[in-house]
Amino acid sequence: MPGLQVIAERGLRVSEADDMARMQRSRGRARVGFRRDGDATRLTEFIQEGCCKVRLPRGEPGLPPDAVLLNTAGGITGGDHLVYEADVGAGVSMTVTTQAAERIYRRSTGAVPARVENRIAVAAGGHVDWLPQETILFERSAITRSLEVDLAADATALMLEAYVFGRTAMGESLTTVSLADRWRVRRGGRLIYGDGIVVDGDAQALLKRGATARGGVAVASLVMVGPDVASMLGAVRARLDVCKGEAGASAFGDLMTVRFLATSGQALRQDVESVILALRGRPMPRVWSC
Repeated sequence: MPGLQVIAERGLRVSEADDMARMQRSRGRARVGFRRDGDATRLTEFIQEGCCKVRLPRGEPGLPPDAVLLNTAGGITGGDHLVYEADVGAGVSMTVTTQAAERIYRRSTGAVPARVENRIAVAAGGHVDWLPQETILFERSAITRSLEVDLAADATALMLEAYVFGRTAMGESLTTVSLADRWRVRRGGRLIYGDGIVVDGDAQALLKRGATARGGVAVASLVMVGPDVASMLGAVRARLDVCKGEAGASAFGDLMTVRFLATSGQALRQDVESVILALRGRPMPRVWSC
């Protein structure tokens, strides 16, 4: 048998070979790009490697294209490494989202945290809506994730990241989890927004504290960059007044930030969608309702 022959040649015991098989991890990279061609928007780049895939659903006439990111591994666990990239050409408007909520599963003993890198570049006059669905963290999961956004001086963006600590419908509580998320947004080559979240250890105890989440288990950050964001602050705060969870919004210059906290993933999604609808002025990506 070929498999046994390889084991024999390497001098490995069967148990060691089993350990090697268990240590196999998912790898992937996906990149998509669009450019303007007169009145049309054309696909310029489409790269898929490993478990990272992109789908381009047929859009409604006159609306910007959607790029839907997929992870065919069915979830993320320790040692996985995924890279997603989007290149938005001059004058192009597009939405980048995910097929479903991403699940971060329990990692094997000794495995390094999973790593997910997201990179977006938006050229002059372009706009991107970065709207991935929520990430659900399981007990003993571990992940480091980054979002790097490079905007031209007059480019605009709407960006979301949302986390749910445990499967709230099952009453799951996380006592051992590792999360590190890092945002860097540059406009015209200048850093205009930097943020990060680190949770390492007993998430349940941390989230119960009054200065953190007061028992909430679902959080999200929404950031909008544009020349008229301050004029939208009143409409956003009106939506926040009827949110199921807690939320707050602030604006400074060309930047608006909105923070969300909820007691369940479902409540968080409803609150986030309400505010995004006010900012986008059009429906959420269709995959959000699938």
